[in-house]
Amino acid sequence: MMRKVLFSVLATLVFWVHAAAAQESVYVQIEAQPSLSVAEDRLRDYASILPDVNGFDLGRGWYGIALGPYPRDEANRVLRSLRAQRLIPSDSYLEGPDRYGQRIWPIGAGPATIVPQPAPEVTVAPEPEPQIIDETPREARASEALLTREERQQLQIALQWAGFYNSSIDGAFGRGTRAAMRGWQQSNGFEDTGILTTAQRAELFRQYNAVLEGMELQNVRDTRAGISIDLPLGAVAFDRYDSPFAHFDPTGTVNGARVLLISQPGDRDRLAGLYEIMQTLDIVPLEGPRDRNRDSFTLTGEDSRIVSHTEARLDGDTIKGFTLVWPTGDEERRSRILAAMQNSFAPIDGVLDLAVIAEDTQSVDLVAGLAIRKPKLTASGFFVDRQGKVVTTTAAVANCGRITLNGDYDAEVMASDAASGIAVLRATQPLAPNAVAQFRDGAPRLQSEIAVAGYSFGGVLPSATMTFGRLSDLQGLNGEDNLTRLDISTLDGDAGGPVLDDGGAIIGMLVPHDAGGRQLPDHVNFATNSNAVQAVLSQAGVSPQVTAGLARLDPVDLTQKATAMTVLVSCWE
Repeated sequence: MMRKVLFSVLATLVFWVHAAAAQESVYVQIEAQPSLSVAEDRLRDYASILPDVNGFDLGRGWYGIALGPYPRDEANRVLRSLRAQRLIPSDSYLEGPDRYGQRIWPIGAGPATIVPQPAPEVTVAPEPEPQIIDETPREARASEALLTREERQQLQIALQWAGFYNSSIDGAFGRGTRAAMRGWQQSNGFEDTGILTTAQRAELFRQYNAVLEGMELQNVRDTRAGISIDLPLGAVAFDRYDSPFAHFDPTGTVNGARVLLISQPGDRDRLAGLYEIMQTLDIVPLEGPRDRNRDSFTLTGEDSRIVSHTEARLDGDTIKGFTLVWPTGDEERRSRILAAMQNSFAPIDGVLDLAVIAEDTQSVDLVAGLAIRKPKLTASGFFVDRQGKVVTTTAAVANCGRITLNGDYDAEVMASDAASGIAVLRATQPLAPNAVAQFRDGAPRLQSEIAVAGYSFGGVLPSATMTFGRLSDLQGLNGEDNLTRLDISTLDGDAGGPVLDDGGAIIGMLVPHDAGGRQLPDHVNFATNSNAVQAVLSQAGVSPQVTAGLARLDPVDLTQKATAMTVLVSCWE
């Protein structure tokens, strides 16, 4: 039986080459391998059952296996026929000769130039339009009986996708599956026998896989990372190793598509650490389900830009996994590619060395070449009670999708006063401050020494910094009695931070350096005074600590006290 099938395939291919008119010639691309030795083994396998087998260097360490060349019309027929007979992968496709480099098979051949081939002397009855001969219902049932359970399940999945099947994917062709087959046949102009012929199955899969055209789903066997997996090489291409990732960056076909292969030595502690690190990356949006157990985790995140899916697991003393990043709004294609990656993922020998670092991707804002998620705005604030309530500026928390304190604690606005520019925040989870503000009762002396604590550089440094200056006036430039004018140079990140006297008592909150469009000297800044802050806190039901005055502190002790009460306030999309 196998000899008859192979003879039929050979005869059909020979006829197509003989009957083709002069037109654009292309190849049937059937496989790509990242290893020359593996590619040569696969070439021998294909050459033992198919004619016109070629191997080419694709560049970047990849090798392609293709049939041809054929005129485009004939190549399409070869592609459909061999797919239907399951002699080549279902994701095979047509490719022009310019995609290929040096020919590696047959041994000694040159590059993929198209040279007219003389027609072989074979006697074949000519037909104007060769067609795949369809089957009778009896023949269709016989060919159907040869399908594996997995192939039968794939048929049910395709029928479900087409909208004709809504039962379980079990590979059993009962009444529901037969009804679905009849419905599909009727919808596509075939006789509704309830049994799909080989050609009809091929057409159903062609429709099902149309969304993947151009994605070039191919198996990648990365022996350095120790992972075998199917990847959409039409959308991503290997770029670099940067431990613990193998980076596959966008080709431009799908804007924003990206794949990471995860590979590192590790145990459960390292797996837990990786889980936390992944959630700090810009490619893993905050919204989405998370699941972690002792030996594996999955992370799914979605925002208006991307959908990201990561999964990793322990495999002996290594951690292996992958991340797929895909643009939002392309869900059918994304889900199909993700399913192919999940079904094909397999750890193999090999693991990335932790010392593998791409020198041109090193930055405090990057982790293994990937951008860390950043807030859209940062400011300072300070603790005003033992429950962890915080005072900051209204500008720091306007139009935030999420607010965090010190990067770890989610917070919400409990009170806001637009006139004074003061906002009061409370953490949504238990928070125990190391120090709490004590507000000065009474006006400080003019020209007295003051200090401002704040996250001047937006959280780049691990703690708040101190800036020292003097109190210039007890009112604003226009006589505002809720402001004090300061002779001190600050940065934008300091806004919302505490202004302290030389004993560490709070005399106000630093406001943003904004003079209503006027350009002021850098050393001229303003603070909402202590009374104004206390008034907003009282309206919010918060009872601040008040002191008549504190003994002067050494600058080192003052710095320690001030930075302990100062908070990094982050506003996220």
